[in-house]
Amino acid sequence: MSTASQVATHTAPADPAHPAVGAATSLLDAYTPGDHFLATPGRTLLARGPGRHVPHDERPLTARVGATLAAAVAAGQESPVVMGAIPFDHTAPAALSVPDAVRCAPPLASDPLIALPASAPSAGNWRIRPVPEPEIYGKGVASAVERMWRGEFSKVVLARTLELTSGAPLDLPAMLQRLARRDPSGYTFALPTGPGRTLIGASPELLVSRRGTQVVANPLAGSTPRSADLAEDVRRAATLLESAKDLHEHAVVVDAVHQALAPYCTELTVPARPTLIRTATMWHLSTTVVGTLASPDASALELACALHPTPAVCGTPTPTARQVIAETEPFDRGFFTGVVGWGDARGDGEWVVTIRCADAEERTLRLYAGAGIVAASEPAAETAETAAKFRTFLSAVGAEL
Repeated sequence: MSTASQVATHTAPADPAHPAVGAATSLLDAYTPGDHFLATPGRTLLARGPGRHVPHDERPLTARVGATLAAAVAAGQESPVVMGAIPFDHTAPAALSVPDAVRCAPPLASDPLIALPASAPSAGNWRIRPVPEPEIYGKGVASAVERMWRGEFSKVVLARTLELTSGAPLDLPAMLQRLARRDPSGYTFALPTGPGRTLIGASPELLVSRRGTQVVANPLAGSTPRSADLAEDVRRAATLLESAKDLHEHAVVVDAVHQALAPYCTELTVPARPTLIRTATMWHLSTTVVGTLASPDASALELACALHPTPAVCGTPTPTARQVIAETEPFDRGFFTGVVGWGDARGDGEWVVTIRCADAEERTLRLYAGAGIVAASEPAAETAETAAKFRTFLSAVGAEL
């Protein structure tokens, strides 16, 4: 069975200068709001200070990032990296910067101290407002299914949000601790996206990584909630592996990833059937796609831009799915279903699909969760799936639906 931690063998290696015990968790413990924190199955990164902001202008994003990295190198910065977030709408401003210095450690999962439990969330008085209401979300799913049966498109990912308001200022370091310690083999992040704003979350999905000429993508599509009962949990996993609806949804995404990466690669290995990965709350169908670059000029970020958005977060055909999302969702996704990650001046890097996340500002959190809608989808089941996905973050703040 494939697990999220297995992706680590394909990502950039951890910094060997750091000992394993306590190195990664010390960076987690050192995080304060405004820092750039990113933990992947390959490494743990923490950067402090504004550094060089990647501008928003008419140039392609890859050109702007390349110019910013080149300016850092010209200024004498050794091994600069870009870190941050790219929104769902590729025309909107990204929140990317090249920090003046980045501290690097091995992955959290390799640090024995990550097994120590995080402090339990205090009994906060959260006010929760769903946007849209679950019933309205279900009607949106039903409408999309009806349009698919008419042949307008084949898949769309529809999301809903929860707006959580606290009576006290948000404790982002404590939230990050709980997210990281609950799923240390995943991708945990806390990244500034504007004055007083932070994108925080724990994603299970690698969009793409590059190390030298090796490329890895790990698309996820098709999900089912975990169960606290072991026998039921295993039954759900086995059922997911045989679900015609979920296997079709997954195949659509894998084919899109294959088609997007093929022009860049001389070799591309795509398994015939998916395996499973698990998080604390969900089972996901997973396929690990491995390729060899034809040219070292294609950076990890360029590959990520070629892939983004996949049908796993948007739908297919992409233009039609984008339009359906704009017509159905009563909110701006912002950085949700965008991309977070890092890249260096050589072109190596890891870029992750921005799911299981929240926008944090002062006393307010906006949580996001989406579900892939295909012709066989049922509104009640898709609403329940999004509710299960919310559990990742709700448990980190001590809130319940």
